[in-house]
Amino acid sequence: MMRAFITFFLILFFNNFVSGQETIDIFTVSGRLGFPQSYDSVYNGKAREYAAMASLVAPVKITEKTIWYNSVNYYYFHVSNDEDMPVDIANPINLHSIILRTGLYQKFANDGSIQIFFSPRLMSDFNTIDNTHFQFGGMFMYEKKYNSKLKIGYGIMYNQEFFGPYLTPLINLNYQLSTKWSINGLLPVYAKIKYKVNEKFSTGISHFGLTSSYRLGEIEYNGDYIERNSIDETLFARYHLTKNIHMEGRFGYAFARNYAQYEENQKVSLSIPLINFGDDRIQKNISFHDGWIFNLRLVYNISII
Repeated sequence: MMRAFITFFLILFFNNFVSGQETIDIFTVSGRLGFPQSYDSVYNGKAREYAAMASLVAPVKITEKTIWYNSVNYYYFHVSNDEDMPVDIANPINLHSIILRTGLYQKFANDGSIQIFFSPRLMSDFNTIDNTHFQFGGMFMYEKKYNSKLKIGYGIMYNQEFFGPYLTPLINLNYQLSTKWSINGLLPVYAKIKYKVNEKFSTGISHFGLTSSYRLGEIEYNGDYIERNSIDETLFARYHLTKNIHMEGRFGYAFARNYAQYEENQKVSLSIPLINFGDDRIQKNISFHDGWIFNLRLVYNISII
């Protein structure tokens, strides 16, 4: 009886959320391990990276064609080592983010749709938090369903990072190549090439590229910020454990990974993925090398058809 009630509730709120998509990940929790890597110079010790993430998605169906989308994400990144560093350099590094995405998903009669999202963020080391630890941004996207197997969206995402304005052109791709193969993702942020082995097991290639910035405490670090970059290219395997619970493991390599600390007043004129305009900043800390990463996640997933 309880299972039937929960199923009815979820269908009521999530039915017809994304055309062409059979399932949706409602809740995800994950942990990440970066294998120890040496620094570029000066230090003899190795940096050890750990991370955690939790995500909750809660869209609300208003009409057959109108959805109010809501999601909240928490990220935590930690970097430690055995080195003594100057007092004005964050060591160990502890970064937290709480990101809300909320807005309108509207379908039209011509198999098109739009998404308009507002995205406030708290990006901080959680020391002496004040209003300077908040960021604001948003996203606009137009999507077109070309046939039962292909849907493409074209859009743009903006965020006011601590280093300046960050603008990301977006392509949202949902392509069912065959009964076994599919490509899904919001490029250049994330994407998956998936091969469905059977009803319980799938595998493939995963891409996740993240640029984010975090304010450090005013008292501890004079309001400096850290810009984190990483492009994670991994192999993944996902297994249906029981009912709506899935486990997914990822193993691969983090490219262009960096935790760069800058003074508060050092900015860029404009940033887009991989390119900064007007960047005369001087990094205060020393970076460590790219390296192997492992990620393990548990997912609560439901069917939406």
